[in-house]
Amino acid sequence: MAKGLREPVALRTGQAARFLSVHNNTLRRWSDQGLLQPYRLGSRGDRRFRLDDLERFLKSQGGDDRQTTQ
Repeated sequence: MAKGLREPVALRTGQAARFLSVHNNTLRRWSDQGLLQPYRLGSRGDRRFRLDDLERFLKSQGGDDRQTTQ
């Protein structure tokens, strides 16, 4: 991979909810409302959230004070 680029990281619902400091159900509701766009996997439709999308969402909400690692 080229220097300075990182591979997309996909988080499960619980991991993404912890990253955003919200309850799992809040994250699911935001997803259902179209505020966040998850990837759906398998026949159950499990959600996966890209870390880049979550970081962008935090910035758009004015709440990204954390340092991200490269």
